[in-house]
Order: sequence, then C-alpha cells, then structure tokens
Amino acid sequence: MTEPAPAYPKEIGDALKRAVRLEWWTLFWLALIVAMMGFAAGGSQAFRTAWIEDMLSMLAPALFLVSRTVEQFRPTKGFPYGFLRADSLAFFFAAAALTAIGLFLLYEGGKTLITGEHPSVGSIMMFGREVWMGWVMMAALALSVIPPVILGRKKRRIAKDLCDKVLFTDADTNAADWQTGVAGMLGILGIAFGFWWADALMAVLISLSVLKDGLKGIRISTVSLLDGAPRKLGSLEIDEDAQAIIDRLGARYDDVRVQIRETGRYFRVTMEPSGSAHLPEEMAKTLVDNDAWRLIEVAEAVRDEWPDPRSPAKPRG
Repeated sequence: MTEPAPAYPKEIGDALKRAVRLEWWTLFWLALIVAMMGFAAGGSQAFRTAWIEDMLSMLAPALFLVSRTVEQFRPTKGFPYGFLRADSLAFFFAAAALTAIGLFLLYEGGKTLITGEHPSVGSIMMFGREVWMGWVMMAALALSVIPPVILGRKKRRIAKDLCDKVLFTDADTNAADWQTGVAGMLGILGIAFGFWWADALMAVLISLSVLKDGLKGIRISTVSLLDGAPRKLGSLEIDEDAQAIIDRLGARYDDVRVQIRETGRYFRVTMEPSGSAHLPEEMAKTLVDNDAWRLIEVAEAVRDEWPDPRSPAKPRG
C-alpha cells in the first residue's frame, strides 16, 4: 500500500524516524499530564485553561504521525502527485483547531472578568491533613511543564533538519509550555491572596497565546495550500533555499519566470515560457546551497503566456 517518499539522504531518513519516536513519547507524556491535571482540577479558571491547552497539545503530534503515514501512500489515478501535501493539510487542521479553542477560552475568561465571578478553590484530605487544592494544582502545573519543554527542544532541532512545519509548530508549543504553567500558577496565587481577578486574567493571557499560535498557523498553512512560495519555518518570509533557486535560475535564463511551490516539505519548480533552455533536475539541485533533497521536480510550463502578477488587471467586458 505504501512506497517511500522521494529519495532523501540517509540522515534525513534517520531524522524522520527520530521525529516519529519523539512524537509517540510526546503523546505518552501528554496523556499522563492530562490525567494528572484532571485529578487535580479545582475551581481555578487559569488551571482549567492550561489543562485544555495541554489537551490541545496532543493534536499536533497526532496529526504529524497521521500525515507521515498518509504521505507514503502510492499515487493513484485521482491523486497522481501522491499525498506529499498531507503534512500541509495537517498543519492547517491543527492551526484551525487552536484558533477555535483559543476563541472559546478567550470568551470564557473575558466573561468571568466582566461578570466578576469569584473562583472557589476548596480543600482535600491528604495523608490525614487538610490541604488547599490550590497547592495541589500548582504542583501539578509545575510537573506538567517539564516533559514538554525537554521534548520540544529535541524536536525543534529535528524540525529544522526536516523543514517540517507541523513538527516545528509542535516543538515551539512544547518548548514554550513553561509560560502556560507560570501563568496558571500566578492565577492560583492570586486566588490565595484574595485577588480573584488574577485567575481570570491569567486564563485570558493563556487563551491569547493559544489564539495567536492558531492564527499564525492558519496564515502560514494557507500560503502553502494556495501554492504560495515556500516560507521559512514559523514565518511568512520566503524560504532561503526557494529564493536561491528563483534568483539563480533568473540569472541563468533572462527570459524565464520561475514559479516555485511547496509539496509538503518538498519543492516543485516550473519555468515559463516553454521552449526556454531546459534545466535538468540534477543540475537544478546544484543551485541549492543546502537541503537539495527538497527539490523533487523541475518542469516547463505548457502555456506560454501566463498573466504577469506585476501587471494591472485588465477590465472585464
């Protein structure tokens, strides 16, 4: 049912295997963290928001593992280019989910601030003593940030080698998880000192962080799905390798326009007008300083006169 993706160096294949292992470990630890925080959940809205964010954090690694499997499917009659863009689609789904939940959490936190609803945190009996649940929640938050931060830093290095946006976003979220933990603990401390609004305020700040990540992801993933020029990881700036191909092909052939787009973590290049000197793919790879494995196609456009995006649109009728 499956076949290898386009050929890549052995070190890239090894990096993909490490990434898959790290994502499985991420799901394992996040499942434990979510269960632990569910046991400790109390009346703090900041804590509940951090808990929901940890649940959301499971989405990116799960989608990475699914897309990694799907992108290896053989091309079919209906999908002659294969399924290499599964990675881009997974990135869009993860970003859309983050945005939706971020908006919901922002609404919940904002409503609490406006209505002035005071949180209530009770106590439980532990080892024969009455313990305030706030301390239990803060301990759970402190423990919850350790595995994601470690895993996030490991995945970030691999994501850069693989040029994988889903993995990079997941790593970025994990590495910054300590900020959510600190915000949650500050909210609970606010309750302890009688500042009821601090809890809702921290919940709003956490939700804004979730919403920011989601909106940024939607913008970047939409560019890829609309065949925009490849972008840097975590940015809307054009990828350096993609720009190098555009500049060097333009310098080699004065009369061609270079079109380049992403297919998952790979590049496809089209030159027009047709009839220009054809540049073999292997020669084109020499134009890339790094990551030449990403260039999987160099083709000529069949249509000679593509509309120039720099020229004004012609009036209809």
